[in-house]
Amino acid sequence: MAIVDLVMPKMGESIMEATILKWHKKPGDAVKMDETILEIATDKVDSEVPSTAAGVIEEILYKENDVVAVGKVIVRINSGGAAASTPAPVAAAAPPPTPTPSAVSTPVTPVTPQVSAAGSSNRFYSPLVLNIASSEGISMSELEHIPGTGNEGRVTKKDILTFVANRKAGVAPVVSVASTPVVASVPAAAPTVVSEAPATDYSGANVEIIEMDRMRKLIADHMVKSKATSPHVTSFTEADVTNIVTWRNNVKSSFEKKYKEKITFTPIFIEAIVNAIKKYPMINSSIDGSNIVVKKDLNIGMAAALPSGNLIVPVIKNADTKNLFGLTKEVNLLANNARTNKLKPDDTQGGTFTLTNVGTFGSLMGTPIINQPQVAILAVGAIKKRPMVLETEHGDVIAIRHMMYLSLSYDHRIVDGSLGASFLTEVANELERFNLNREI
Repeated sequence: MAIVDLVMPKMGESIMEATILKWHKKPGDAVKMDETILEIATDKVDSEVPSTAAGVIEEILYKENDVVAVGKVIVRINSGGAAASTPAPVAAAAPPPTPTPSAVSTPVTPVTPQVSAAGSSNRFYSPLVLNIASSEGISMSELEHIPGTGNEGRVTKKDILTFVANRKAGVAPVVSVASTPVVASVPAAAPTVVSEAPATDYSGANVEIIEMDRMRKLIADHMVKSKATSPHVTSFTEADVTNIVTWRNNVKSSFEKKYKEKITFTPIFIEAIVNAIKKYPMINSSIDGSNIVVKKDLNIGMAAALPSGNLIVPVIKNADTKNLFGLTKEVNLLANNARTNKLKPDDTQGGTFTLTNVGTFGSLMGTPIINQPQVAILAVGAIKKRPMVLETEHGDVIAIRHMMYLSLSYDHRIVDGSLGASFLTEVANELERFNLNREI
Protein backbone atom coordinates (compact mmCIF):
# COMPACT_ATOMS: atom_id res chain seq x y z
CA MET A 1 0.00 0.00 0.00
CA ALA A 2 1.11 3.60 -0.68
CA ILE A 3 1.18 5.85 2.37
CA VAL A 4 1.03 9.62 1.79
CA ASP A 5 2.19 11.90 4.59
CA LEU A 6 0.25 15.15 5.01
CA VAL A 7 2.39 17.78 6.76
CA MET A 8 1.49 20.98 8.58
CA PRO A 9 1.54 23.60 5.81
CA LYS A 10 3.66 26.76 5.99
CA MET A 11 1.34 29.69 6.74
CA GLY A 12 3.75 32.60 6.35
CA GLU A 13 7.39 33.66 6.55
CA SER A 14 7.38 34.27 10.31
CA ILE A 15 4.84 31.59 11.29
CA MET A 16 6.48 28.35 12.33
CA GLU A 17 3.60 26.52 14.06
CA ALA A 18 -0.17 26.17 14.08
CA THR A 19 -2.86 24.89 16.44
CA ILE A 20 -5.20 22.09 15.37
CA LEU A 21 -8.75 23.32 15.93
CA LYS A 22 -10.88 20.47 14.61
CA TRP A 23 -10.52 17.16 12.79
CA HIS A 24 -13.14 16.54 10.10
CA LYS A 25 -11.95 12.97 9.55
CA LYS A 26 -10.96 10.05 11.78
CA PRO A 27 -8.88 6.92 11.13
CA GLY A 28 -10.66 4.63 8.70
CA ASP A 29 -12.61 7.41 6.96
CA ALA A 30 -12.39 7.72 3.18
CA VAL A 31 -11.11 11.03 1.88
CA LYS A 32 -11.08 12.61 -1.57
CA MET A 33 -8.37 14.74 -3.14
CA ASP A 34 -8.63 18.38 -1.87
CA GLU A 35 -11.31 17.41 0.68
CA THR A 36 -10.96 19.22 4.00
CA ILE A 37 -9.36 17.01 6.66
CA LEU A 38 -8.87 19.46 9.52
CA GLU A 39 -9.03 23.10 10.58
CA ILE A 40 -5.96 24.88 11.95
CA ALA A 41 -5.21 28.29 13.44
CA THR A 42 -2.04 30.36 13.52
CA ASP A 43 -1.69 33.45 15.67
CA LYS A 44 -3.99 35.34 13.30
CA VAL A 45 -5.60 33.17 10.60
CA ASP A 46 -7.96 30.18 10.68
CA SER A 47 -7.55 27.82 7.71
CA GLU A 48 -8.80 24.52 6.36
CA VAL A 49 -6.22 21.91 5.36
CA PRO A 50 -7.22 19.82 2.33
CA SER A 51 -6.11 16.29 1.56
CA THR A 52 -3.21 15.92 -0.86
CA ALA A 53 -4.32 12.44 -1.91
CA ALA A 54 -7.41 10.31 -2.26
CA GLY A 55 -7.66 7.24 -0.05
CA VAL A 56 -8.33 6.26 3.55
CA ILE A 57 -7.10 7.93 6.74
CA GLU A 58 -4.46 5.57 8.07
CA GLU A 59 -3.23 7.43 11.16
CA ILE A 60 -3.78 10.78 12.90
CA LEU A 61 -0.70 11.89 14.82
CA TYR A 62 -2.02 14.88 16.77
CA LYS A 63 -5.09 15.75 18.80
CA GLU A 64 -7.28 18.85 18.69
CA ASN A 65 -5.66 21.85 20.42
CA ASP A 66 -2.15 20.46 19.85
CA VAL A 67 0.43 22.97 18.65
CA VAL A 68 2.37 21.55 15.70
CA ALA A 69 5.48 22.88 13.98
CA VAL A 70 5.38 23.62 10.26
CA GLY A 71 6.56 20.64 8.19
CA LYS A 72 5.66 17.98 10.77
CA VAL A 73 3.56 15.03 9.58
CA ILE A 74 0.05 15.37 11.02
CA VAL A 75 -1.84 12.57 9.25
CA ARG A 76 -1.02 9.58 7.07
CA ILE A 77 -3.27 8.58 4.18
CA ASN A 78 -3.42 5.15 2.59
CA SER A 79 -3.75 6.08 -1.06
CA GLY A 80 -4.27 2.42 -1.96
CA GLY A 81 -7.87 2.75 -0.77
CA ALA A 82 -7.79 -0.04 1.79
CA ALA A 83 -8.74 0.96 5.29
CA ALA A 84 -6.39 0.15 8.12
CA SER A 85 -7.43 -3.02 9.87
CA THR A 86 -7.43 -1.53 13.34
CA PRO A 87 -7.20 2.22 13.09
CA ALA A 88 -5.89 3.86 16.21
CA PRO A 89 -8.17 6.47 17.72
CA VAL A 90 -6.92 10.01 18.00
CA ALA A 91 -6.62 9.84 21.79
CA ALA A 92 -4.35 6.80 21.54
CA ALA A 93 -2.02 8.27 18.94
CA ALA A 94 1.66 8.31 19.76
CA PRO A 95 2.79 11.53 21.37
CA PRO A 96 4.05 14.03 18.81
CA PRO A 97 7.78 14.72 18.62
CA THR A 98 8.97 17.88 20.32
CA PRO A 99 9.59 20.67 17.76
CA THR A 100 13.20 21.74 17.52
CA PRO A 101 14.05 25.20 18.86
CA SER A 102 15.12 26.38 15.41
CA ALA A 103 11.70 25.62 13.97
CA VAL A 104 9.61 27.22 16.68
CA SER A 105 9.58 30.90 17.52
CA THR A 106 8.57 30.50 21.17
CA PRO A 107 8.89 27.59 23.62
CA VAL A 108 5.53 25.83 23.67
CA THR A 109 4.30 22.68 25.35
CA PRO A 110 2.29 20.98 22.57
CA VAL A 111 -0.46 19.70 24.85
CA THR A 112 -1.07 23.01 26.57
CA PRO A 113 -4.13 24.92 25.31
CA GLN A 114 -3.71 28.63 24.69
CA VAL A 115 -4.49 31.54 26.97
CA SER A 116 -7.29 33.94 26.14
CA ALA A 117 -6.59 37.43 24.88
CA ALA A 118 -7.23 39.15 28.21
CA GLY A 119 -8.17 36.54 30.72
CA SER A 120 -6.63 34.04 33.04
CA SER A 121 -8.25 30.80 31.88
CA ASN A 122 -6.35 28.16 29.92
CA ARG A 123 -8.98 27.90 27.21
CA PHE A 124 -8.07 28.34 23.58
CA TYR A 125 -10.28 30.77 21.64
CA SER A 126 -10.19 30.73 17.86
CA PRO A 127 -9.96 34.07 16.01
CA LEU A 128 -13.57 33.56 14.83
CA VAL A 129 -14.87 33.26 18.40
CA LEU A 130 -12.84 36.30 19.51
CA ASN A 131 -14.17 38.30 16.57
CA ILE A 132 -17.79 37.45 17.41
CA ALA A 133 -17.18 38.31 21.06
CA SER A 134 -15.70 41.68 20.10
CA SER A 135 -18.52 42.58 17.70
CA GLU A 136 -21.21 41.57 20.21
CA GLY A 137 -19.61 43.37 23.15
CA ILE A 138 -18.94 40.19 25.12
CA SER A 139 -16.35 40.78 27.82
CA MET A 140 -13.52 38.34 28.42
CA SER A 141 -14.94 37.43 31.82
CA GLU A 142 -18.23 36.47 30.14
CA LEU A 143 -16.40 34.57 27.42
CA GLU A 144 -14.43 32.56 29.96
CA HIS A 145 -17.65 31.32 31.57
CA ILE A 146 -19.56 30.31 28.44
CA PRO A 147 -20.00 26.51 28.55
CA GLY A 148 -18.03 25.03 25.65
CA THR A 149 -19.05 21.96 23.71
CA GLY A 150 -15.81 21.71 21.74
CA ASN A 151 -12.82 19.54 22.47
CA GLU A 152 -11.69 19.95 26.11
CA GLY A 153 -14.42 22.52 26.72
CA ARG A 154 -13.43 24.82 23.84
CA VAL A 155 -16.05 27.46 22.95
CA THR A 156 -17.29 26.88 19.41
CA LYS A 157 -19.03 29.24 17.02
CA LYS A 158 -22.34 27.58 17.90
CA ASP A 159 -21.73 28.07 21.63
CA ILE A 160 -21.06 31.80 21.41
CA LEU A 161 -23.94 32.42 18.97
CA THR A 162 -26.28 30.58 21.37
CA PHE A 163 -25.00 32.78 24.21
CA VAL A 164 -25.66 35.91 22.11
CA ALA A 165 -29.15 34.75 21.15
CA ASN A 166 -30.05 33.98 24.77
CA ARG A 167 -28.78 37.34 25.95
CA LYS A 168 -30.79 39.20 23.30
CA ALA A 169 -33.87 37.18 24.24
CA GLY A 170 -33.50 38.26 27.85
CA VAL A 171 -32.41 34.86 29.09
CA ALA A 172 -29.54 35.65 31.43
CA PRO A 173 -26.75 33.11 30.91
CA VAL A 174 -25.14 31.77 34.08
CA VAL A 175 -21.59 33.10 34.35
CA SER A 176 -20.90 32.52 38.01
CA VAL A 177 -17.46 31.13 38.71
CA ALA A 178 -18.85 28.83 41.38
CA SER A 179 -21.46 27.37 39.06
CA THR A 180 -19.16 26.90 36.09
CA PRO A 181 -17.44 23.53 35.91
CA VAL A 182 -13.67 23.73 35.64
CA VAL A 183 -12.37 21.93 32.57
CA ALA A 184 -9.10 20.13 33.17
CA SER A 185 -7.14 21.27 30.15
CA VAL A 186 -3.60 20.31 31.19
CA PRO A 187 -2.64 16.82 32.33
CA ALA A 188 -1.20 16.69 35.83
CA ALA A 189 2.11 15.38 34.57
CA ALA A 190 2.45 17.91 31.76
CA PRO A 191 5.48 20.18 32.11
CA THR A 192 4.89 23.91 32.32
CA VAL A 193 6.63 26.56 30.28
CA VAL A 194 9.19 28.26 32.49
CA SER A 195 10.01 31.91 31.90
CA GLU A 196 13.67 32.73 31.37
CA ALA A 197 13.46 35.54 33.93
CA PRO A 198 12.91 34.62 37.58
CA ALA A 199 9.34 35.05 38.76
CA THR A 200 8.68 38.29 40.63
CA ASP A 201 6.91 38.13 43.95
CA TYR A 202 3.89 40.44 43.71
CA SER A 203 2.38 39.39 47.02
CA GLY A 204 0.90 42.41 48.74
CA ALA A 205 1.13 44.54 45.58
CA ASN A 206 -1.97 46.18 44.10
CA VAL A 207 -1.61 44.66 40.63
CA GLU A 208 -3.47 42.49 38.13
CA ILE A 209 -1.45 39.76 36.43
CA ILE A 210 -2.56 38.79 32.92
CA GLU A 211 -0.71 36.05 31.08
CA MET A 212 0.01 36.85 27.45
CA ASP A 213 -2.02 34.92 24.90
CA ARG A 214 -0.22 32.97 22.18
CA MET A 215 -0.61 35.70 19.58
CA ARG A 216 0.90 38.33 21.85
CA LYS A 217 3.80 35.98 22.72
CA LEU A 218 4.56 35.46 19.03
CA ILE A 219 4.33 39.17 18.27
CA ALA A 220 6.63 39.95 21.19
CA ASP A 221 9.10 37.31 20.02
CA HIS A 222 8.98 38.63 16.44
CA MET A 223 9.60 42.21 17.59
CA VAL A 224 12.52 41.26 19.85
CA LYS A 225 14.11 39.20 17.06
CA SER A 226 13.71 42.06 14.60
CA LYS A 227 15.49 44.51 16.91
CA ALA A 228 18.19 41.92 17.60
CA THR A 229 18.64 41.21 13.88
CA SER A 230 18.57 44.70 12.37
CA PRO A 231 20.27 47.85 13.65
CA HIS A 232 17.29 50.19 13.40
CA VAL A 233 17.59 53.79 12.24
CA THR A 234 14.54 56.03 11.84
CA SER A 235 14.32 59.14 9.65
CA PHE A 236 11.47 61.67 9.70
CA THR A 237 9.92 64.14 7.28
CA GLU A 238 6.57 65.81 6.70
CA ALA A 239 4.38 66.18 3.65
CA ASP A 240 1.75 68.70 2.61
CA VAL A 241 -1.14 66.44 1.60
CA THR A 242 -3.70 69.20 1.06
CA ASN A 243 -4.16 68.26 -2.60
CA ILE A 244 -4.82 64.63 -1.66
CA VAL A 245 -7.35 65.55 1.05
CA THR A 246 -9.13 68.02 -1.24
CA TRP A 247 -9.18 65.62 -4.19
CA ARG A 248 -10.52 62.75 -2.10
CA ASN A 249 -13.26 64.91 -0.60
CA ASN A 250 -14.27 65.97 -4.10
CA VAL A 251 -14.35 62.53 -5.73
CA LYS A 252 -15.21 60.03 -2.97
CA SER A 253 -18.94 60.02 -3.82
CA SER A 254 -18.45 59.69 -7.57
CA PHE A 255 -15.63 57.17 -7.06
CA GLU A 256 -17.86 54.91 -4.96
CA LYS A 257 -20.73 55.30 -7.43
CA LYS A 258 -18.50 54.38 -10.37
CA TYR A 259 -16.43 51.57 -8.86
CA LYS A 260 -18.60 50.40 -5.92
CA GLU A 261 -15.57 50.91 -3.67
CA LYS A 262 -14.76 53.53 -1.02
CA ILE A 263 -11.56 55.45 -1.66
CA THR A 264 -9.31 55.87 1.38
CA PHE A 265 -5.87 57.41 1.77
CA THR A 266 -4.12 54.03 1.97
CA PRO A 267 -4.08 53.20 -1.78
CA ILE A 268 -2.78 56.70 -2.50
CA PHE A 269 0.03 56.20 0.01
CA ILE A 270 0.86 52.80 -1.50
CA GLU A 271 0.96 54.30 -4.99
CA ALA A 272 3.48 56.91 -3.77
CA ILE A 273 5.59 54.21 -2.09
CA VAL A 274 5.65 52.12 -5.28
CA ASN A 275 6.80 55.09 -7.37
CA ALA A 276 9.54 55.88 -4.84
CA ILE A 277 10.75 52.24 -4.71
CA LYS A 278 11.18 52.29 -8.49
CA LYS A 279 13.71 55.11 -8.01
CA TYR A 280 15.38 53.51 -4.97
CA PRO A 281 15.09 49.72 -5.49
CA MET A 282 17.54 48.86 -2.68
CA ILE A 283 14.74 49.69 -0.22
CA ASN A 284 12.88 46.66 -1.62
CA SER A 285 15.41 44.06 -0.53
CA SER A 286 16.48 41.61 2.18
CA ILE A 287 19.71 40.14 3.53
CA ASP A 288 20.79 36.54 3.03
CA GLY A 289 24.05 36.01 4.89
CA SER A 290 26.51 38.38 3.24
CA ASN A 291 24.33 38.79 0.13
CA ILE A 292 21.80 41.52 -0.60
CA VAL A 293 18.68 40.14 -2.29
CA VAL A 294 16.95 42.87 -4.31
CA LYS A 295 13.31 41.93 -4.89
CA LYS A 296 11.92 42.57 -8.36
CA ASP A 297 8.33 42.12 -7.19
CA LEU A 298 6.82 45.05 -5.29
CA ASN A 299 4.62 43.39 -2.68
CA ILE A 300 3.44 46.02 -0.22
CA GLY A 301 2.23 44.93 3.21
CA MET A 302 -0.22 47.11 5.10
CA ALA A 303 -0.55 46.73 8.84
CA ALA A 304 -4.19 46.18 9.83
CA ALA A 305 -5.72 45.97 13.30
CA LEU A 306 -7.66 42.85 14.27
CA PRO A 307 -10.75 42.91 16.54
CA SER A 308 -8.55 41.51 19.33
CA GLY A 309 -6.30 44.58 19.12
CA ASN A 310 -3.38 42.66 17.61
CA LEU A 311 -1.96 43.50 14.20
CA ILE A 312 -1.65 41.54 10.97
CA VAL A 313 0.05 42.53 7.73
CA PRO A 314 -1.85 41.43 4.60
CA VAL A 315 0.14 41.92 1.40
CA ILE A 316 -0.81 43.56 -1.89
CA LYS A 317 1.05 41.47 -4.45
CA ASN A 318 2.63 43.20 -7.48
CA ALA A 319 1.36 46.60 -6.38
CA ASP A 320 3.27 48.26 -9.22
CA THR A 321 0.98 46.59 -11.78
CA LYS A 322 -2.23 48.04 -10.31
CA ASN A 323 -3.83 51.42 -10.91
CA LEU A 324 -5.50 53.43 -8.16
CA PHE A 325 -8.78 51.56 -8.54
CA GLY A 326 -7.01 48.20 -8.42
CA LEU A 327 -5.13 49.23 -5.29
CA THR A 328 -8.32 50.53 -3.69
CA LYS A 329 -10.19 47.30 -4.39
CA GLU A 330 -7.40 45.15 -2.95
CA VAL A 331 -6.87 47.37 0.11
CA ASN A 332 -10.58 47.28 0.93
CA LEU A 333 -10.82 43.51 0.42
CA LEU A 334 -7.80 42.70 2.58
CA ALA A 335 -8.81 45.16 5.31
CA ASN A 336 -12.33 43.72 5.46
CA ASN A 337 -11.03 40.14 5.51
CA ALA A 338 -8.67 41.07 8.34
CA ARG A 339 -11.54 42.54 10.38
CA THR A 340 -13.68 39.43 9.83
CA ASN A 341 -10.84 36.88 10.20
CA LYS A 342 -11.24 35.68 6.61
CA LEU A 343 -7.65 36.19 5.46
CA LYS A 344 -6.06 33.24 3.70
CA PRO A 345 -2.51 32.14 4.57
CA ASP A 346 -1.24 33.38 1.20
CA ASP A 347 -2.62 36.87 1.95
CA THR A 348 0.12 37.49 4.51
CA GLN A 349 3.08 36.03 2.62
CA GLY A 350 5.70 37.48 0.31
CA GLY A 351 5.77 41.10 1.50
CA THR A 352 8.82 43.13 0.43
CA PHE A 353 7.99 46.48 2.10
CA THR A 354 5.47 47.47 4.78
CA LEU A 355 3.26 50.51 5.38
CA THR A 356 1.74 51.16 8.79
CA ASN A 357 -0.71 53.98 9.50
CA VAL A 358 -0.17 55.07 13.10
CA GLY A 359 -2.36 58.09 12.39
CA THR A 360 -5.37 55.79 12.51
CA PHE A 361 -4.93 55.71 16.28
CA GLY A 362 -4.31 59.45 16.57
CA SER A 363 -0.50 59.42 16.66
CA LEU A 364 1.37 62.21 14.89
CA MET A 365 4.33 59.93 14.16
CA GLY A 366 5.91 56.67 15.22
CA THR A 367 9.11 54.61 15.07
CA PRO A 368 7.94 51.30 13.60
CA ILE A 369 9.85 48.04 13.94
CA ILE A 370 11.00 46.39 10.71
CA ASN A 371 8.92 43.44 9.55
CA GLN A 372 11.63 40.82 8.99
CA PRO A 373 13.10 39.83 6.58
CA GLN A 374 12.35 43.20 4.98
CA VAL A 375 14.79 46.08 5.45
CA ALA A 376 12.42 49.04 5.84
CA ILE A 377 8.97 50.05 7.06
CA LEU A 378 7.16 53.36 6.57
CA ALA A 379 4.78 54.88 9.13
CA VAL A 380 2.35 57.68 8.29
CA GLY A 381 0.89 59.82 11.05
CA ALA A 382 -2.39 61.63 11.54
CA ILE A 383 -3.26 64.37 9.03
CA LYS A 384 -3.56 67.69 10.87
CA LYS A 385 -4.33 71.23 9.75
CA ARG A 386 -1.45 73.60 10.51
CA PRO A 387 -0.45 77.14 9.49
CA MET A 388 2.41 76.87 6.99
CA VAL A 389 4.57 79.38 5.15
CA LEU A 390 4.08 79.09 1.38
CA GLU A 391 6.30 80.68 -1.24
CA THR A 392 4.34 82.39 -4.03
CA GLU A 393 5.29 84.66 -6.91
CA HIS A 394 3.97 87.55 -4.83
CA GLY A 395 6.00 86.64 -1.74
CA ASP A 396 5.61 84.38 1.27
CA VAL A 397 2.16 83.82 2.73
CA ILE A 398 0.80 81.89 5.69
CA ALA A 399 -1.92 79.39 4.81
CA ILE A 400 -3.78 76.56 6.54
CA ARG A 401 -2.56 73.25 5.07
CA HIS A 402 -3.17 69.56 5.73
CA MET A 403 0.17 68.23 7.00
CA MET A 404 1.32 64.69 7.77
CA TYR A 405 4.51 63.33 9.33
CA LEU A 406 6.22 60.29 7.80
CA SER A 407 8.84 58.10 9.47
CA LEU A 408 10.98 55.40 7.90
CA SER A 409 12.71 52.75 10.00
CA TYR A 410 15.41 50.90 8.07
CA ASP A 411 18.11 48.28 8.48
CA HIS A 412 21.38 50.18 8.77
CA ARG A 413 23.36 47.14 7.65
CA ILE A 414 22.50 47.87 4.00
CA VAL A 415 20.41 51.07 4.07
CA ASP A 416 22.52 54.05 5.09
CA GLY A 417 21.22 57.47 6.08
CA SER A 418 21.58 58.87 2.59
CA LEU A 419 19.47 56.16 0.95
CA GLY A 420 16.90 56.09 3.76
CA ALA A 421 16.42 59.85 3.81
CA SER A 422 16.37 60.10 0.00
CA PHE A 423 13.69 57.44 -0.29
CA LEU A 424 11.59 59.01 2.47
CA THR A 425 11.88 62.46 0.86
CA GLU A 426 10.82 61.00 -2.49
CA VAL A 427 7.68 59.48 -0.92
CA ALA A 428 6.81 62.89 0.55
CA ASN A 429 7.44 64.55 -2.82
CA GLU A 430 5.18 62.02 -4.54
CA LEU A 431 2.39 62.88 -2.12
CA GLU A 432 2.88 66.63 -2.53
CA ARG A 433 2.91 66.33 -6.33
CA PHE A 434 -0.50 64.67 -6.33
CA ASN A 435 -2.61 66.06 -9.19
CA LEU A 436 -5.60 67.93 -7.78
CA ASN A 437 -7.37 67.55 -11.16
CA ARG A 438 -6.73 63.82 -11.48
CA GLU A 439 -9.58 61.96 -13.16
CA ILE A 440 -11.04 58.83 -11.57
